[in-house]
This record gives sequence, C-alpha cells and structure tokens, in this order.
Amino acid sequence: MQPAKVKYSIKYKLILLSVVVVVPFLVMVLYLIYGLHNYSRAYDAIVGNMTVANNYNLNFKEEMDESLYKLVVGFVTFDTVGNDGSLVDPYEHLDKLRGEFNNLMSITTDDESRVRLQILLRNIDTLEDRVDDIRMNLETDVGYDTNIEMLDNNIYILTELIQDNIQSYIYYQTKSMEHLTSQLNVKVHNFTLLCGVLLILLLFMVAVLIVMIVMDMIRPIRELSRMTEQVAEGDFSARAEVETQDEMAVLADSVNLMTESLEGLVSKIKEDERKMRKADLRLLQEQINPHFLYNTLDTIVWLIEGNDSDKAVNMVMSLSEFFRLVLSKGKEYITIQEEELHIKSYLEIQQVRYRDILEYEIRIDSELYQYQILKLTLQPLVENSLYHGIKYKRAKGRIIVTGQMDGRQILLCVEDDGVGMEEEDLRKLQREIEKPCKDTEKGFGLANVNERIRMNFGAEYGMKIDSVKGSGTRVEIVIPAVPCSAEKEG
Repeated sequence: MQPAKVKYSIKYKLILLSVVVVVPFLVMVLYLIYGLHNYSRAYDAIVGNMTVANNYNLNFKEEMDESLYKLVVGFVTFDTVGNDGSLVDPYEHLDKLRGEFNNLMSITTDDESRVRLQILLRNIDTLEDRVDDIRMNLETDVGYDTNIEMLDNNIYILTELIQDNIQSYIYYQTKSMEHLTSQLNVKVHNFTLLCGVLLILLLFMVAVLIVMIVMDMIRPIRELSRMTEQVAEGDFSARAEVETQDEMAVLADSVNLMTESLEGLVSKIKEDERKMRKADLRLLQEQINPHFLYNTLDTIVWLIEGNDSDKAVNMVMSLSEFFRLVLSKGKEYITIQEEELHIKSYLEIQQVRYRDILEYEIRIDSELYQYQILKLTLQPLVENSLYHGIKYKRAKGRIIVTGQMDGRQILLCVEDDGVGMEEEDLRKLQREIEKPCKDTEKGFGLANVNERIRMNFGAEYGMKIDSVKGSGTRVEIVIPAVPCSAEKEG
C-alpha cells in the first residue's frame, strides 16, 4: 500500500477560507463606512432598528425551538438549560427579546412598523404563557406525548409567528429605509444594490467553502473513529477509506498500515498458539495409561494359565481392536460407530477383570453412525465411571452409554450407578472441567475431552456433569451433527 500524498493540506484550506471571507468583507466594510458617512440621522436609526430585529430573526426560532424540545425530552431542565452553551434559557431569551422590542417601540416612528411591534409583543406574552404550561406539565409529570403535541400545536406556531412579526417589522423598516434611500443620489443607491448582490454571493461562497472544508475534516475523523472501534473489538481486518488528499488521508493510511501489521502479527500468534495447543492436546489424547495395558496383559496371562484360552483370545482381539481405534491411522475424527466399537472393546476388557462388579449396556442409535466425533471422547468418560464410580461401590454396578439425535445436535451420555459425589465435590469438578486441562488439579481426562470439543466445535458445545451421592453420576456430551463426508482436516 502506497502512502497518500498531501495535495490540499488543511492549512491551505483554512488560509483559503480566511482569504475568501476576510478580504471581500474588509473591502465592503471600508467602502460602506465611506457611504454611510453621508446618511442622515434618521437613516442611522432605522439601520440600528433593523440590526436589532435581524439578530433575532436569524436565531430566535431555532434557538427557542431547540431549547424547548430538549427540555421536553428531558435532555436538560429549566434549572440547567442556561448552563449548556448551545441552548438558551427560554425565560431569559423572551425577557431579552421583549426588552429589545419595547426599546424599538419607543424609538420607531413608522406607523406600520409600530403595529407589527405591538403584535409581536402580544405574541411574546402568549409564548411565555405556553412555556409556563410546559414547565407545569414537566413538574407534574404530564405525559411526554402531551408536551410534544403542545410543542407542535403551540410553541412552534408561536415562534413562527414571532419570526414572521420580526420579518414584517424588518420589511416595513426596509420600506422606510427605501424611502430615505430614494432621496440619496444614484451613486449611493447603486452602491447599496451592489453591496447586497456581493454579500449574497459572498455568503453563498463562504457557506459552500465552510461545508466542504468541515465535511472534508469530519468524514475522515468519523471513518478513523469507526475503524479504531472495530480494531478495539478485535476486528483487525477493518480499514479506513479516506480520499481527501490531505493530512487526514496520510494519517488514515498510516493507521491502515499499522492495523495491517497488527492483523498479520495477531494472526501469526493465534495460528502458532493454535498449533501448539492442538499438538499438546493431541499428544495428551494419544497417551494411554500403561497400567491399563499391564493389567490387561496380566489378565490374558492369567486366563492362559487357567486354560481359558477362548476368553484369552477374545481379550486379545478386544485389546487389538482397542489399539486400532486409538491409533485410527492418525485421524483426529472418527465415526460414532468406531467410537462405539472403541468403548465396547474397552468395556469387554474391563469386564473380564471386574466380572464380579461390572455390567454395561451401550444404546447408541444406529442413525448416528454416519456422524463424526473426536477420537477418545467417550472412552475417558467410561473409564472415569468405572474407576471412580463402580469400583468404589464394592458391589455390582452398571454403566450405560446412550446416544441420540437432538435437533441438529447429538447428545451422548455415560451414566453409572456408582458411589456418586457430594454436592461440593461435584461443583468443584464442574469448575475444573471448564479450565484448560493443563491447569486442572483433578478430572484431567474430563477436562481434556471438554476442551477438545469446545476448541474444535465451539463454546456452545461440551460436557455437563450431574451426580448424586450414593446414586451415581451422569455425564452428557453435546456435539454438532456433522456427517463424515464433512470431516475437517488435521
């Protein structure tokens, strides 16, 4: 990515705006001072009156409407509205307006203008009454809709009337000024007309330039703000698109380059961490308890010495099947049918050793056979049931393995009627299996299974354990129903 080059700097734009605004205004003001020197005292008074009225004509309605609306919606209160620099206190604003136009009433001589001022002052009093109504509504918790309706049907209409009165007053004062102006020479009249035209053009040019410059500055800032928010949330693929050809574009390109570098570094770190973690977990899942192998071989020897060759042969075949499914040609995913054969081989071996205390039953729906499962998912659960549930019971126990479809998920369950767990021990084990298996103090095999499921399928899947002291333990596994044809690689 090539960094942007500054073609129109912000400094250049601001200087251009200053020149466009200041120079024409300066020329016009100097020339106007020269012309106004020839005007009579009456003309000066009318101009002063129009100046006062025009100040309110430009801002009164907008300021009053905005302030009252924010009072109604609860953005400010009547006690705090004056503290907001962008708003006005309605009562202070009305008092100031009334005082200014009472003063104009005392110095205005034109009859039509005085009539407009009288109407204007009456409308100001009416508007103040309506403001009192809104204040009372807010203090008595009258509904929001009532206040909004009052704004639409009273306040906005009255502010519009007041602004119309101001404009009418300005209109009649303008007529008076025109009467005076007509008495002036042609040069002054032409100058006034020329100044009006130039002022309109100048205001239009200034407005266009201000909008262009401000938007050129705001758009990149908003774009950068949006992008940095996304990056802060972890989305390093976010990029800012700025084409203003100024310093903001250079800044945006620099931020984009930095984010791109961060994205690469984070991706590399995540990938390295994922590979290391998966390699660690895979190594752990491939580990087989050597005591299981020693005990199995001892049992086979014991069967041979006892001339029970058929059971010895069956046990060797079960052990062979057990190891074949553990290795699975290095595959991480196997079918649920293969996992069933795996735990069946394991239980057949253990039943020979614990024939006096162990019974088992496997009830996995055949419709699940076509779906995939992480290798060594159920075997650690069965082993846990045997060694921590049935073995300590010191009586005949049963392990039941079930599997069924639950919507678009597969629910597998290993249940025993062993010794179970105390409630405190159960809660501790539930907390342990939520940790990474390398941080567990107990339940390492269960934590390993839970972590592998979540890492491969997502945090919404995993293991749930319930146990009652003296009644047994139930471990549920939830995985997505993924056909073997969609098996993931590696």
